Amino acid sequence: MFKKTIKWLLWIVLIPVTLLAAFLIYATLADYKPPAQVKLSNENQQSNIIKHGEPFKITTFNIGYAGLDRGQDFFMDGGTGSRAASKEQTEANLESAIGFLSESNSELILLQEVDRKSSRSYKIDEAQRMGNSLQDYDQTFAYNYKVPWVPVPLTQPMGAVNSGLLTLSAFAASSHTRFDLPGKESWPVQLFELDRGFIESRLPVDNGKELVLVNLHLSAFDKGGRIRKQQLDFLGGYLEQEDNKGNYIIVGGDWNHSLPTTDPEAFPAQQEWPEWLQPFPETFGPDGYQWAVDPSVPTVRTLDAAYEEGVNFLAVIDGFFVSSNVEIVQVAGTSLAFGHSDHNPVTGTFVLQ
Repeated sequence: MFKKTIKWLLWIVLIPVTLLAAFLIYATLADYKPPAQVKLSNENQQSNIIKHGEPFKITTFNIGYAGLDRGQDFFMDGGTGSRAASKEQTEANLESAIGFLSESNSELILLQEVDRKSSRSYKIDEAQRMGNSLQDYDQTFAYNYKVPWVPVPLTQPMGAVNSGLLTLSAFAASSHTRFDLPGKESWPVQLFELDRGFIESRLPVDNGKELVLVNLHLSAFDKGGRIRKQQLDFLGGYLEQEDNKGNYIIVGGDWNHSLPTTDPEAFPAQQEWPEWLQPFPETFGPDGYQWAVDPSVPTVRTLDAAYEEGVNFLAVIDGFFVSSNVEIVQVAGTSLAFGHSDHNPVTGTFVLQ
């Protein structure tokens, strides 16, 4: 009897250990490992050329995979959820983002957290839906998060994730390239984390130069900001190289830092400054670069709880960083009251000098 009991106990221990080992082996073999640079394909190539001296508009918007509307929280930020509330709510959130972008009249659109048939967004191909609805744009997608199965949170796993960046351009582009960003978590955590990169779009200008447009989404929850520092060091070096070529450069997206010239304390909130949010380094970038941000409109809310005005901590982490030969005509955040995303969009008007 004693031997049978021991045998059953061994099986009880051995089976889950074996299953876990098999899952980790599978996840390791299926791990997305993008090269340093990848040439990206694009759809609906445009023919219009940017004219220097004439204003044009760019909107950046993290759509939160159309799942982080005002009623949602997120487990990485202290909440419990990871998936959208329902397929119907995902559709509504996505249509809200598309409606805003259609009315923005922006020639360039930089989107982050756009899913393609992910479990958390009910297998909707959001990138395709965006492209079908916004047909007057060159469309380029790059993966930022590609994992066959994310097993957390345990009560409702995030599941299969295919998500990334989407750049839409009403101007002609000579190339689109995904640049891989350095800084990874250790194994096995990295198997289920994002593999971050940015999209570089090179757009010809009528004076023979190029506009180098960068769509990015930096890390947020790396402990102590170690990975973010590596990413910013890489990006800073990249900008130095492009700046030396005399090109026009505009970097836009979700920086996951409290951006210069903004102050989260300007926004009423009951919550304290979250641990993950760091001030942006003052020494970043080549000389003469400028921040194009709107300090009066928060672009992100905390996700440890559903949104309640005056309660959640708010900050400005989305905006643009532009070279000295780019004039900032206007920049404005648009408050959508976090109704359909945990972010608000930001639109800048620029002139290439």
